[in-house]
Amino acid sequence: MHLNVYTQGKGFPILCLHGHPGSGSSLCVFTDHLSKRFQTFGPDLRGYGKSRFNKNFVMTDHLTDLEALLNRFKIEKCLVLGWSLGGILAMELALRLPQRVSGLILVATAARPRGNHPPITWQDNLYTGIAALLSVVNPNWQWNINTFGKRSLFRYLIQQHTPTAYSYIARDAIPAFLQTSDKATRALYSAIKAGYNKVGDLNQIQCPSLVLAGSQDRHITMESSLETSQHLPNSQFYRYANTAHLFPWEIPHQVLRDIDCWLKDNPETIQF
Repeated sequence: MHLNVYTQGKGFPILCLHGHPGSGSSLCVFTDHLSKRFQTFGPDLRGYGKSRFNKNFVMTDHLTDLEALLNRFKIEKCLVLGWSLGGILAMELALRLPQRVSGLILVATAARPRGNHPPITWQDNLYTGIAALLSVVNPNWQWNINTFGKRSLFRYLIQQHTPTAYSYIARDAIPAFLQTSDKATRALYSAIKAGYNKVGDLNQIQCPSLVLAGSQDRHITMESSLETSQHLPNSQFYRYANTAHLFPWEIPHQVLRDIDCWLKDNPETIQF
């Protein structure tokens, strides 16, 4: 499939893969920063964003699409950053094309993803809808954050209910959610239901990796991210206190600073 791709900057290529729901543009918290020194590629995965696809597909189709993308842009080697589902695909891509992946930055993800999200009630959905709509109008409205945001499903996605986090949710999360197809949802949930687990294959990934996790993540637990890091041969693990699955939107400056430090310590990941 010919994926829609957002490209920025010049230099060593960094492939940035979004989660579910998501889109290439929803990774701007990373690409706006990294594109100052590198060339970033943020594709809309099949069934997400502007990469419309109306037939059923399976998770491995994403890998076929991404390999075609690398060929299309003549990318021989790249660093891959993946958030949630994107991190799973990043590891799969490193297993499939080890010679073309120089390093991995894995954000809120795991090779054996486990969650502890509580059951969702109708009140959760109601408050989430109201909080989302009001955030689009004014993400800095503290009354909305306190009245609806903290009672909505956002309480499982973030721990720090700040205007910064709600600005990202309003600008990036809500449009991405509306553009995610039911086919994409079905492909992901089918893989999870089948017991997705690639921990046993991680020893094949020899490139440097950075694994970042929020301590209160209910969608992919910090413990499952730690397990992934422990099975990667050349990995560094960071845990962020008082954050959840969307921690790059909660503490963007700290996350980007840690990524910059890791890149400085691992220059082989960004060399042609």
